[in-house]
Amino acid sequence: MSGAAGPGPPAGPGRSPLPCAPRPAAPLQLAGGAESTRPGVAVIDLRFPRGAAADVQEIVFRNFYTAFLSVRVQRSGPGGSRRWVTCLRDLCLMPCPHTEEGSQDYFCLHRHQMLCDVDQVTAMRFILRQPSPVWLHFTIEDLQIFPPGQKSPQKDFPSWLSQLTPLEQPASLHGELPDPEKVSTEVQQMWVLTEVIRARQAAARIGRFDVDGCYDVNLLSYT
Repeated sequence: MSGAAGPGPPAGPGRSPLPCAPRPAAPLQLAGGAESTRPGVAVIDLRFPRGAAADVQEIVFRNFYTAFLSVRVQRSGPGGSRRWVTCLRDLCLMPCPHTEEGSQDYFCLHRHQMLCDVDQVTAMRFILRQPSPVWLHFTIEDLQIFPPGQKSPQKDFPSWLSQLTPLEQPASLHGELPDPEKVSTEVQQMWVLTEVIRARQAAARIGRFDVDGCYDVNLLSYT
């Protein structure tokens, strides 16, 4: 499973992200472990205002040296219950955790990539992993959540394109095209003529050494 990556944020005019306030990435520490120990795992929690539920269509963010990403969502259940489910597991953001590739790319995760339904989501948890000791700090930035039902600006057409009058429509070319059978016959005739000319040229090259049906030895060259 992979997400679309690019040099800049995929969001554009006409798209409004859901209001939310993600918390800063918090590193996970092993129980009883020293605080200086690098865990290689961090968590970002995100909740919607006033405990509201939202339907998720896209998740857009910029990577900052996170190698793998998992996403869990909290959904409303019957009777007001809420439970956590994993909707994305170990998405690779950096092909090689020890190199720069993918370390600061923008990613757009779509609804169809999720492992479960992402409707009526009340909270989200982003689990970041970076197994390489090369990078001391890793997170994801510019995190935005987009709801469904928003029209992509790339699919908008200018109004004049749908208001062309019949005089402005491209003229039909069917009446100006030649008869295909006639064209085929002429091409075959040209090919036969070319073969005849080529055969005559070959015969002329050989015939200049021919004297009364025999070859003149003095006109032949030996190599």
